[in-house]
Amino acid sequence: MDWRQAARDAALDAWAVLAPVECSGCGGGDRALCPDCRLALAPDLRQTERHGVPIWAALDYAGVPRRVLAAFKDAGRTDAARALSKPLAAAVTAALAHVPEARGPVQLVTIPSSPRAWRTRGYHPVDLLLARAGLRPTVRLRQVRDVADQVGLGLVERSRNKEASLRAPGPLDGRSFLIVDDIVTTGATLLEARRAVLEAGGAVPALAALAETRRRFPATSAG
Repeated sequence: MDWRQAARDAALDAWAVLAPVECSGCGGGDRALCPDCRLALAPDLRQTERHGVPIWAALDYAGVPRRVLAAFKDAGRTDAARALSKPLAAAVTAALAHVPEARGPVQLVTIPSSPRAWRTRGYHPVDLLLARAGLRPTVRLRQVRDVADQVGLGLVERSRNKEASLRAPGPLDGRSFLIVDDIVTTGATLLEARRAVLEAGGAVPALAALAETRRRFPATSAG
């Protein structure tokens, strides 16, 4: 450990005494993320497919990653944003490195939060994580109709729920895009985003996500 890291750790230890905080991964009274939970967020890249479209994800949406993401998205724990930004950036980098030659540079697209989620959080989770990683989307899709909460819906219901719910902000002809999301379960949201980009004339050579529910889909070749 170099002196900078040692100084940072000492400062965090001192701050934890003055303003105790629970680790969002395990609940231990330590820091925003204890060392063990931070280690559990190390990128574990894997490529899967949904309907023949390659998706790169950095984490298994279970255990510590699931708890940290839930705290980040639903409990306002933005103190975990920097740690979560690193695996997301790794997924984006891997996806960009493995896409076939595209028409010019591949740009990033993000998916909007629902109006209710935006009012509750006050931030877009994926946009915030990309910003922490020094990345910026060039396009954010628009939600053009209300959708139900996806929790508890099956594969078919999720697909129908998201169908025709997104639209690009304008023509995307001649441009290639990597769509980025935080969590992939069935892939319905990412596939709907892809449909919206294709409908606007853009190309989508790959998709990227921070985490995925790996028990649902087997891995494909990393290429």
